[in-house]
Amino acid sequence: MGTILIKNGIIVDTDHEYRANLLTDGEKIVAITDQLLPADEVIDAEGKYLLPGGIDEHTHLGSFGGMGFETTHAALAGGTTMVIDFAPMHEGETFSEAIEAHDQTAAGIASCDYAFHSMVMGGGHKGLFDDVKNLPKHGVSTIKLLMGYKGSEYYSNDETIMHCMREARKYGVTTMLHCENSDMISYLTEILEKEHPEQTIDHYYSRLPITEVEATHRGIDMAILTRAPLFIVHVTLEDSMLAIRDAYLKGYPIYGETCTHYLTLDKSYLGLPNFEGAKYVCAPPLRSKSNQAPLWEGLRRGWLTAASSDHCALVGGFQKKKEGYGDFAKIPNGIPGMQERMSMLWTYGVEAGHISRQKFVEITASNPAKLINLPHKGRIAVGCDADILIWDQNYEGVIHNSDLCHGIDYSAFEGFKIKGRADKVFLRGKLMAEKGKFVGEKGQGRRQYAKPFGRCFDYLKHSPEPLT
Repeated sequence: MGTILIKNGIIVDTDHEYRANLLTDGEKIVAITDQLLPADEVIDAEGKYLLPGGIDEHTHLGSFGGMGFETTHAALAGGTTMVIDFAPMHEGETFSEAIEAHDQTAAGIASCDYAFHSMVMGGGHKGLFDDVKNLPKHGVSTIKLLMGYKGSEYYSNDETIMHCMREARKYGVTTMLHCENSDMISYLTEILEKEHPEQTIDHYYSRLPITEVEATHRGIDMAILTRAPLFIVHVTLEDSMLAIRDAYLKGYPIYGETCTHYLTLDKSYLGLPNFEGAKYVCAPPLRSKSNQAPLWEGLRRGWLTAASSDHCALVGGFQKKKEGYGDFAKIPNGIPGMQERMSMLWTYGVEAGHISRQKFVEITASNPAKLINLPHKGRIAVGCDADILIWDQNYEGVIHNSDLCHGIDYSAFEGFKIKGRADKVFLRGKLMAEKGKFVGEKGQGRRQYAKPFGRCFDYLKHSPEPLT
């Protein structure tokens, strides 16, 4: 690859925006200047913003029944140049083995760059956590446990979670936690299945807000007890967000994220007739619209640090969802959103006045890179990878599934108007997408190796002593 000069663009970072010319050489950004430097190719970005490529910190490409890395060109078409995927475990595997096995599903197949989170499955056991110390050797600095899904391979009890937190803290690995009270959910599900199992809206009523709020408080308490940094995934509720905020303000290293669908969709979609509500089944479920403004405020004020897609495009799409027809509890969880995320967050965040352009860069790119400690990603700076978006803030359009690349038969955001999209998407200096279409060569993604002691550890040295 030669040199590329992108001239006259307005560079947006987490603190500033300024007009400059940007020069790439091969895969790296080599100059940011007001000079018109010579280059093999010159692109005029007059009137457009230059943003770092999006990083989607929460995807399920192959886990929970989701489509795999062969669909990651969808991320690029939407302006995301890197995903951080959860590596599922199989019986008898160590964390290290699970990571390398999952990489075999991505290497040479992924079109965007990728990194991994580890994930505890099979209930965990004390001996299993002896392998946590090896995760940084595999470029993994995060590990996830799920308090939900009791009775499945995904569930971890409190004792398991605390053992993991303790070991992870020792080696600079951040614990991530899915917070739902499984016993409450089982109780509610049993009652509702007897009354009217065919109603998709009962997915919401089986996972009422208290099931998330209680588990969030309990997860925070376990992190305080073990003095471990904690990152709570897919926060849906104002009360959950406030619990994270309050713990952080007290000096504990507690962080969280939310997702595009919780910011823009609400529980009414679960009540759509003719089983259409099944398209919106995810866990935790969509909530009352009244939670959306507080979640935007949490992002704006930094109480939540990112907005991911939690992308899980089920094989078969809506047809897969229909397997649960007649029993809401059997509808597979998961909705797609990897391609729509950036434009949805810009339209309903920046354009709606909820967040600034600088905050958009922070929650879609810079903070996800900091979470797993990848200093060469998520920002526009000399020496960083040339993952660059030329962002057309004046574009107006409508989301239609027929225009998307994620490989299934519906979009949760069908018919949503958008203003703003990636006009050009560069991955390490290569043009990969243009005007919402993938134009690159598939399989060009490269595995990224995270470093331990990511941003959630920054605050640890200032936190109060644990309860014990």
